[in-house]
Amino acid sequence: MELCSTSNLKPSCPIRPLIPSTRLSLSNPFPQFTKRPFNGALTLPSSSRQIHHLRRSSGRVSASPVAGDMELATLPAEITVSETQAPNSSIKLSVEVPAAVCKDCRQSVLAEIAKQAKIPGFRPGKIAPENLLIRYVGKEDFQKAVIESILKRTLPHAMSRVTDRALQDSVRITSEFSDMLNLYASRKLLKYDIIIDVAPEIKWNPENGYKNLKIVVELDNEIDALRASEQELRHRHKSLGILRIVTDRGLQVGDVAVIDISAKTIDDAQNIPSAESKDFNFDTEDGDKVLPGFLDSLIGIHGGETRSFPIVFPESWRQEHLRGVHAEFTVVCKELFYRDLPELDDSLADKLISGCTTLEQVKQTLLEKCREVEKTAKEQATDNAILDQLCKMVEVDIPQSIFEEQGRQLYGSKLLDLQAKVKLSQEQLGALSSPKAVNEFLRTQEGNILSVIKQNLAVGDIFKRENLQFPTEDLVREVENSVSEFKTHNQEYNEDSVKEQVQEVLEGAKVLEWLREHAEVEYITK
Repeated sequence: MELCSTSNLKPSCPIRPLIPSTRLSLSNPFPQFTKRPFNGALTLPSSSRQIHHLRRSSGRVSASPVAGDMELATLPAEITVSETQAPNSSIKLSVEVPAAVCKDCRQSVLAEIAKQAKIPGFRPGKIAPENLLIRYVGKEDFQKAVIESILKRTLPHAMSRVTDRALQDSVRITSEFSDMLNLYASRKLLKYDIIIDVAPEIKWNPENGYKNLKIVVELDNEIDALRASEQELRHRHKSLGILRIVTDRGLQVGDVAVIDISAKTIDDAQNIPSAESKDFNFDTEDGDKVLPGFLDSLIGIHGGETRSFPIVFPESWRQEHLRGVHAEFTVVCKELFYRDLPELDDSLADKLISGCTTLEQVKQTLLEKCREVEKTAKEQATDNAILDQLCKMVEVDIPQSIFEEQGRQLYGSKLLDLQAKVKLSQEQLGALSSPKAVNEFLRTQEGNILSVIKQNLAVGDIFKRENLQFPTEDLVREVENSVSEFKTHNQEYNEDSVKEQVQEVLEGAKVLEWLREHAEVEYITK
């Protein structure tokens, strides 16, 4: 039943990779979210690796292996390449391959077929006529092979003009293969377009605005250490009590009621499934965590009684479609209990916290633990507010390859979290990791994904601008710890990749520390 209100203390994004961690996660069991194939051949790069390059290259990043790692084959004629700017920090290259190059590639394909083909009537080493070779593989398949050969030989030449600007592995051929096939079949030449992502340029508005941040941080009152410790003590005390049936009165605060709940909209009498529940154990001491007005409407109800009352869902309700909705709730009180609690004194100390001898010692122990939680929650809320503010100041066109790869990494992390909580069958895992599910995540979480990327880019830019550093021994120690964890769990790893990831985490932590020191922060409690 969705009656509980949500906390105001929550991350601005589903994943916050900039918050420091003492360990890296183990290798991803969902490799499809690490690299995504494009048209069966090209792959998208790792977003974290791209951002790592962006932080250190002043706008120059690793060349795509299409151009940088492949030797340029000699062509019988020059290809024509025209360059135009495209959206999202990308470049469009329009490539025209003359007939002479296409013919040369055609001959290479024929020669390769001749080596492999076993055509009846022709002994090994005897080359069959061209028409028989083409008939052997099929005309359409032959033309496809020729086009693939043309692309393989000309793509590195086209890419060579943007080698110093291209993001690694970001090449996408945007021309339809069928269009290329038809053009080659009719004119014996080829034209195609490719898109290459380049390092995005970061603009701050206002310039250097990050140096004088003014942040308002909203804190949930439940993270207050004293209040939280008192609640925890009450919870532990209640766990030592006995529930007894109420027979001579109605519900009052402190009781526990077993209730059935149903609700309908007042305007059109439509059921509200998310507000319905059977045999719901309602602890009245948690009345401040449920729908406002719900507890007040039940005070005095007796066991076996049915009560109906109107409630308006608040505008802050987490389910948007219910905000402001006027509803009629019907509650059946099936059973009513009160707690018979032992006296809260020193005799309960060891039962409340093992090893404690006095009630005062219990209170101090709980308070210290809650203060640690309060400190961590406050720092996290501050970091969230800072990162949100950075997003508003940064203007950047994010390359599609970085967006898609970051989104897949976030979705992979989401599945990892889900798998840690719920054992998924192979069928369930297959459905959740399908292209349809991933693309739906990219569509619905576009805003969050863009925010994460902007945060990473902003933090990297600040680290470089302010010449920030962290101790080398921190990097060495964290890499050793992470590698040790991989080995303990018998997981494969790449030490260079581990080092890059650790370095990014440490950079993020250093930048957030610097921003907290230079920001004007105001805390308000809701």
